[in-house]
Amino acid sequence: MTDLKALIKQGEGISVEFKECRRTLSRDIYETVCAFLNRHGGTLLLGVNDAGEITGVDSDCVEQIKKDFVTAINNPQKINPACYLSVDEVQIDGKAVLHVFVPESSQVHRCNERIFDRNEDGDLDITDHTRMVGDMYHRKQTTYSENKVYPHATPEHLRKDLIAKCRTIATLRREDHPWGHMDDLDLLKSAQIYQTDPETGKSGVTLAGILLLGKDDVILTSVPHHRTDLILRKVNLDRYDDRDFVTTNLIESYERIMAFIAKHLSDPFYLEGDMRISIRDAIFREVASNILIHREYINPFPAKLIIERGQVRTENSNNPHGFGLIDPANFTPLPKNPVIARFFREIHRADELGSGMRNMMKYGKAYGGEDPEMIEGDVFRIVVKVPEFGATAPQRVPLKAQSGAQSGAQSETILQALGEGSLSANELTKTLELKSKTGAFKRMIKELLDRKFIEYTIPDKPNSRLQKYRLTDAGKHVQQTEEE
Repeated sequence: MTDLKALIKQGEGISVEFKECRRTLSRDIYETVCAFLNRHGGTLLLGVNDAGEITGVDSDCVEQIKKDFVTAINNPQKINPACYLSVDEVQIDGKAVLHVFVPESSQVHRCNERIFDRNEDGDLDITDHTRMVGDMYHRKQTTYSENKVYPHATPEHLRKDLIAKCRTIATLRREDHPWGHMDDLDLLKSAQIYQTDPETGKSGVTLAGILLLGKDDVILTSVPHHRTDLILRKVNLDRYDDRDFVTTNLIESYERIMAFIAKHLSDPFYLEGDMRISIRDAIFREVASNILIHREYINPFPAKLIIERGQVRTENSNNPHGFGLIDPANFTPLPKNPVIARFFREIHRADELGSGMRNMMKYGKAYGGEDPEMIEGDVFRIVVKVPEFGATAPQRVPLKAQSGAQSGAQSETILQALGEGSLSANELTKTLELKSKTGAFKRMIKELLDRKFIEYTIPDKPNSRLQKYRLTDAGKHVQQTEEE
């Protein structure tokens, strides 16, 4: 009961849903069950309203509600494939609450012939969104996309010089490394990037092999959306100050990421014991390898590394095993692309699973003053705070100059309006005399959030219907100086 009270106090989220259901089951309850089954499971509490108030289920209706619920979810015309869930009655503050735990399913389920997915505290009908449905089916598979065999891809489609380079790196660090005595094909087989498809019986280079060692034209043909966007954005916030658009193999992609980091980030003096080490490289070695190793490559979402004033942000598509901010103390690392990860370890571009993250956390605070953040989701995000050594305090540039006259003026209006108190998106559109939340309005809000001038009043639920915005200390400072 104590755990349920704590759960209710946290409020609704991606794995928690409240339904009042005082005398009958609400019509959308099965959509939530379907969404939980399709995502990562969750807890359904009947007898609690959206505000987290325990209203209770009427005692004379409890048994009928339990019976109706179990009957419906075992009916393939309601939930297909049908599933079995138990309903537990608990007493909280003298009121009956029905507790249903919905586990994650290995199948894709439909409710009334529609497919639902879970996002924040809402259930989304994705039936007509082909890509989202495809992603869901892929997420339910037990195989890794990196092992897809391309029967027409042979060792001739790979770069021999890159294979030789990797062999040399591996044997330099370990003289008896088996790659040193293998020809190219045996090396590829040893690394599991040349395999035989168990369904067709045909052999070929895998997706992992093409990404690691493929010629650029082969990569473009096999994975046309593959790219890593490296951006420096400190002065020109609308575009960028420097950029590297990386579409090559993963080995050279790693080197270009590290070169971009070395070009634009300082490396302060740091002693560990009596030896100087580069904490910048220790941190961003893990960041770079994470972008490349743990990306879901069948997803066209482009990977990004953005260097901003005071921080570095990364984004890459992900096959998540959970959602939200990762707690390093209670984190169990799971391989996303084990073949690519193993290859990176053999050439000393990555550490054992989990140890690289520990190094990033170990040195992150010493480097930038705050612990790095890792946020798990369909898009995996990392935020690393960085120092600005040698930089003078930036000259304040008016918002109008930074964002253009019109959008800058509207940004000023938003800051001025929030100076009076927190407001919702709809209230802000009325302040700007807009008929709806236009694309330009959404971009302004995102820019103000990214620049830490405003923040959510409910940070854990960005899409909550009760969400509002308020000024940060930085936003208050900008708002005051704009008025001067």
